[in-house]
Amino acid sequence: MTHFRNPILRGFNPDPSILRRGEDIYLATSTFEWFPGVQIHHSRDLVNWRLAARPLTRASQLDMRGDPDSCGVWAPDLSFAHGRFWLVYTDVKRFGQSTLDGSTGVTLRDFHNYVVSADRIDGEWTDPVYLNSSGFDPALFHDEDGRSWLLNMLWDHRPNKPRFAGIVAQEFDRDHGALIGERHLIFTGTDRGFTEGPHIYKRDGWYHLLVAEGGTSWGHAVVMARSRHLLGPYEVHPEGAVLTSHGRRDVPLTRAGHGDLVELADGTPWLVYLCGRPLPGLERCPLGRETALQPMRWGEDGWLRTLAGDAEPDLSPPVPDLPAAPWHEAEWDGSFGPGELPRDLQWLRSPEPDHLFSLSARPGFLRLYGRETVGSLFSQALVARRQQHFQYVATTRLEFDPIDHQQAAGLICYYNSTKFHYLHVSRDEGRRVLQLMSAWPDDRRFRMSVVAPDLPDGPIELRAELNMADLRFSWRAAGEQAWRAGGDPLDASILSDEASLPGLPNFTGAFVGVACQDVAGLATPADFAFFRYEGLDRD
Repeated sequence: MTHFRNPILRGFNPDPSILRRGEDIYLATSTFEWFPGVQIHHSRDLVNWRLAARPLTRASQLDMRGDPDSCGVWAPDLSFAHGRFWLVYTDVKRFGQSTLDGSTGVTLRDFHNYVVSADRIDGEWTDPVYLNSSGFDPALFHDEDGRSWLLNMLWDHRPNKPRFAGIVAQEFDRDHGALIGERHLIFTGTDRGFTEGPHIYKRDGWYHLLVAEGGTSWGHAVVMARSRHLLGPYEVHPEGAVLTSHGRRDVPLTRAGHGDLVELADGTPWLVYLCGRPLPGLERCPLGRETALQPMRWGEDGWLRTLAGDAEPDLSPPVPDLPAAPWHEAEWDGSFGPGELPRDLQWLRSPEPDHLFSLSARPGFLRLYGRETVGSLFSQALVARRQQHFQYVATTRLEFDPIDHQQAAGLICYYNSTKFHYLHVSRDEGRRVLQLMSAWPDDRRFRMSVVAPDLPDGPIELRAELNMADLRFSWRAAGEQAWRAGGDPLDASILSDEASLPGLPNFTGAFVGVACQDVAGLATPADFAFFRYEGLDRD
C-alpha cells in the first residue's frame, strides 16, 4: 500500500486535535450531546486508528442534561506539557439564534470552557477546572519558556457586530489551574469571517496561528497567519486558505476546515481536518463531519502549503514513512455481556447511565428503562452507534411488553430531536402493535403509522437496511425466516446537517441504535438481546 483513503475517522468525528508523543499519535474529536464526552483515537502510523479513551465520564466532569441539539462538547484540544496530558473543551448550554442566516440582532449564547488533565491517555482524568465563558473552541499553547496560554474565539452578542470577534489569548497558570493577567485580542480574522478553532505552533522563531474560517459548511477553510510575537500582530498567509474545498459540492471531500498540525519525528508536517462526504447527487452529508489528514510542506518562504500547492483536500494521500501498525482488536459481535457498554455505543447527555440502562439486570441483555419522549433533551433512554457507511444493515431482537400507548421501544435511525425514523413496539386498544414514527425537518411534521396492528407474543426482531438515501425497515417474529416490510421506504438523507428546521444548529451526524420510552413515568423496561451493525460500503 502506497496510499491510504480519507477520511481516516468515518462517521461523526469533527473538530480534530492531534498530538504526537514519541511513537504514539493521539487524535481528539468533538462529541456534542453524546455521552461520554470527547473521543480520543490512537495510532502509530497515521493510517490505522483505534478508540483509546472517552475521558469525560463523570457527572463532575460533564452534565449535558438540557443542552440543546448539537450543543454540549465542542472542539476539544489535546496537548502535553510538564509530564501531563491536557484537554480543554467547551460545554455549550445555549445556542441562540443562528449566525448563518444574516441575523443582525442580539445573539445570546452560553458556552463554558474547562480543562482536565491526566498522566495517561487511557487513565483517569481530573475533575474540570473552569476557565472562562468568553467564546468557544479553547486551545492551550505551551511556549518554550514554560508558560502556557489559553486561546479561544471571542463571541460578540451585540447587534450589528461580527459575532466571531477574533482570537483571544490569556496566560494559564498550570500549577494553580487559573487564568492570569490580561486577555489579549491577537487576531481578528480575514474576510472569510467566522474565525474560530485556534491553534499556535512555534517554528523558526515564528508563532504560526492556525484558525478555521468560513463557517463549518460549504465555505469552510483552514487559514494561517504568523507573527514574531505570541500576542501579535499577525500577518495572513499570502495565498489565503491553507486548505479548503470552498463552495464545492461535487468533490469527494467537501466542507474541509477546522484543522490541526502534527509533526512526525522526521519533521514532516501533517494536517488533520474535518470534512464531509455528500450523498451522490445530493447536497447532504448524513455521516456528518468526519476527520481526514494529509501531509503538508513548509515552503522556502516559511509558509505551510499542501504538497501540490493547490490548498485542496487529498482523497488518497501517500502513506507516511512509518512502520505499519495495525491494531489487532476483535470487533464487537453485537452481543451484550457483563461490565461496561461496548465502546461502539454511546447515549445522550446524561452522566447517570444506570438511570437509563443496565447490562446486569438481565444478564446477556441490554435493558433500557423507559424514560422521556424520543428527542428529550434531559432523560432519554437511547443507546446508539455512529453511522459510518453509506450502506449498512442493523438488526436487533427486542423483548418488550408495553402497558399501553404511553410505552414504546424499538430500533431508531437518529440525528436529533427533529430528525429521526423510529420503528417501535407499543400497545393500542389492548393489542401489541408495531409503529413507525418519523420526524421530518423539511415540513416540520411528526408522522406515525401502524405497521403491524396485532403483533404475536414473544420476541420481535427489527432490521434497518440503508442504501445511500434509501432506508427500509423490516421485522419478524423470533424464529421466523422471512422478513416483513416495516412500512414504506424512507428518506434517510434528512438525517444530515443540511436538512434542518430554520435557525437550528446541526453539527453532528446520523446514528442507529435502540430506544425505549415510558411517558407515564413507570420506567417500563425493554430488553435487547443483541444489536448488530454491518457496513456494506465497498470502499
